[in-house]
Amino acid sequence: MNPADLLRSLGARLSEFTERWLPDAWVICMMLTAVALVIAMAGPGVGPEEAVLAWGQGVWKLLTLGMQFTLSMVAAYACVASRPAWRLFDWLAGLPNPERPLQAVVLAGVFSMFTGYLNWAFCLVSCALFTPFLIRRNPRADVRVLIASAYLGLGTIWHGGFSGSAPLILATPNNPLVTPATPGGTAVVERLYPINETLFNSFNLGYLCVIFVVALATVVILHPRHGARTLSREQAEAILPAPPPEDPAPRTPAERLDQFRGWVWLALLLLIYPLANTMDTKGFAESWTIDSYNIVFLALALLLHGRPTSFLRACRAAMDSAWGIVVQFPFYAGIFGLLQFTPLGHWLGEFFARVASTETYPLVVYLYSGFMNLFIPSGGSKWLIEAPFLLPAGASLDVSVVTTTLAYAYGDSTTNLIQPFFAIPILAVTKLRFGEIVGYTFLVALVLMLVNVGAMLLIPPNL
Repeated sequence: MNPADLLRSLGARLSEFTERWLPDAWVICMMLTAVALVIAMAGPGVGPEEAVLAWGQGVWKLLTLGMQFTLSMVAAYACVASRPAWRLFDWLAGLPNPERPLQAVVLAGVFSMFTGYLNWAFCLVSCALFTPFLIRRNPRADVRVLIASAYLGLGTIWHGGFSGSAPLILATPNNPLVTPATPGGTAVVERLYPINETLFNSFNLGYLCVIFVVALATVVILHPRHGARTLSREQAEAILPAPPPEDPAPRTPAERLDQFRGWVWLALLLLIYPLANTMDTKGFAESWTIDSYNIVFLALALLLHGRPTSFLRACRAAMDSAWGIVVQFPFYAGIFGLLQFTPLGHWLGEFFARVASTETYPLVVYLYSGFMNLFIPSGGSKWLIEAPFLLPAGASLDVSVVTTTLAYAYGDSTTNLIQPFFAIPILAVTKLRFGEIVGYTFLVALVLMLVNVGAMLLIPPNL
């Protein structure tokens, strides 16, 4: 067995292990809660009652953030589930030469990483719906590599892009990290960090360019020269999504009101004008927060649908994808409470400061973030659990908030390629199992991890 086949086999076995042994994300959250409770109670002065009360103090701390991330998912889904988006996907899929399957692989990767840079949720949904169009129009492309390429956005650049959860949380006013947990208490960070310090940092922009090229080259090399696995025309037609339905002609006054386009234009005005005014006053970098990002995608969804009924129908369908955020965030907030209201966060910070130096700390954060992402596949909620001890530990080693945040973001992205959670939409549409593609995504993740190790040893500690 050659090295490439050996690694593919290892990737497939890893997928089988995760699918067999890793429970639902909410169950993992409760397992981590139990571990956090036990560790917190191991310290002096923290008994079972104190630990449970600390958990309870935190449980509602992230309601605002949970709603913000829920809207992100709903707005992105509503954009994709529109007739203009369906027509765009059909046109894009016809661009590659059907006789040259590598063109389809490149297009899938570019599309995935471009949409990932714009919006993680938009990438997740749009790639799931775009891939069947590519498969139908490019019958000679290996379906496994095509799907792996369409999965790149969430495993490469999303967390360094416009919707990067950790940088956006640091840029959003009144976020839990900049607000003291108790009156007179100490916040995790002393100020907001606008995106020109994180997402538009020159290191981050250079990193994204490198990782984009490396990921794209890797999937091109992985495409089989002979014996590609393809789908028949009938199989490809069967997985092609139907276009969103058009609204029927209104028959009652209520239906005419429901379909009145004026409500859409009113909503657009109310959403866009205040945002434009803020950006004009403060500038783009100071204004781009989670709220701004949600306004843009809500407005785009309204514009693409044109009528309230079509927009609301798409939003209702989107809640199937967003329900996990709604249910899980209060429980992750409980862990956040344990870190804030017991000495647990301080102990963990001291541990990380002991095992690393100023030069190696970004690499430690990268590897830790990637490992934890296998268990908590949510960059935003995981950041709120980890930031209270990662950022102080970094500060004690003279590593800046920006450097620690970027190292966290890169690690959180890489292991998405071997984490089945985010692959669910694209696999549900294409009717494949994660075990059938993880051999390829594992190879991409391995290459990217090697590049990232070098990047973390080169990143300046005080960005």
